[in-house]
Amino acid sequence: MSHDPDELLVGFARALRAAGVPVTQDRTQAYLESTALVGLDDQRATYWAGRATLCSAPDDLERYDEVFTAWFLKNERATFRAGQDDRTVTQAALGSREGSRTGDDLDEEPLAVMASDAEVLRHRDIAELGPAEKARLTALFSALTPRAPRRYASRRTPWHRGDLDARRTLRQMLRRMGEPGEIAWRRRATRPRRVVLLLDVSGSMSGYADALLRLAHRFVSVSAARTEVFTLGTRLTRVTLAMRVREAERAIVAAGESVPDWSGGTRLGETLQAFMDRWGQRGVARGAVVVIFSDGWERGDTALLSEQMRRLHLTAHRVVWVNPHVGKAGYLPIQQGIVAALPYVDDLLAGHSLATFADLIEVVAHA
Repeated sequence: MSHDPDELLVGFARALRAAGVPVTQDRTQAYLESTALVGLDDQRATYWAGRATLCSAPDDLERYDEVFTAWFLKNERATFRAGQDDRTVTQAALGSREGSRTGDDLDEEPLAVMASDAEVLRHRDIAELGPAEKARLTALFSALTPRAPRRYASRRTPWHRGDLDARRTLRQMLRRMGEPGEIAWRRRATRPRRVVLLLDVSGSMSGYADALLRLAHRFVSVSAARTEVFTLGTRLTRVTLAMRVREAERAIVAAGESVPDWSGGTRLGETLQAFMDRWGQRGVARGAVVVIFSDGWERGDTALLSEQMRRLHLTAHRVVWVNPHVGKAGYLPIQQGIVAALPYVDDLLAGHSLATFADLIEVVAHA
């Protein structure tokens, strides 16, 4: 029986937390990133990556060794130590959770096989996953690290190249009694650009609703002050405050309690009009990267949707439409909502899997 590597690593971090080691969500994410960086096929690196990222004090090292041994070797009395040979490390880091396997069998089953299973799961359509597969996919969301797009600020800051900073250069010369010296340079500073996420929670998008909220939670956890989240259905609901709850599960529950139109109809034109009238004119969408998650099924007036998309396009810095059906075999953008909105969309992206979410993160970061 093989196990998804991220599932094992996240479970190990939770076991450490239960044992009294102060493992935070940031440390868990750093553990996953460092393990991916050094390579899961490096046997000793898995152990050392955990020691470097999950332990914050010398007192944590002994408990780390004990939990590592109990989790990977399923032997609470043995202790994994840094001085063990590579074969022991291989069995600890890559060992099966079933005690009936031998060391030779473990050497023939590298962790790359489990990594390939995770890669396949990343590309699966979320709406087609079963409960067990969705539970495994949930653990992979922590590996998504959105980055806020940047915009130029009005102020300029010192830099080692760029434009000549005549005032600072002159002040430095005056401090040296007129003696020439190094030339000061400056460049335009940058500030994070606001990101607005509009999530369609109608019946046709119900299979993706949970994943979209988890993705929104990742965006908010990275830049809470510059991220806004709304749900679209038969009405507009702001769920930004719910998404700011630190734990993803509690945040999703809080969002579910505040959204009254789950799995209902779709009136994109009316909800976008409500968004533009109340929030767009107040500056939430002005100069922001607005991401709309919807399949484009519209039960309302498509002319109204077209007009509101035009307003949004003129207000926002960039409009990205994420459709779970884009990229699938035989798909054509012929839905009335997509046809009405497409002229005012800067990027039309797929959004049916974890891999497409990672692509979206890159598009937003470089918008």
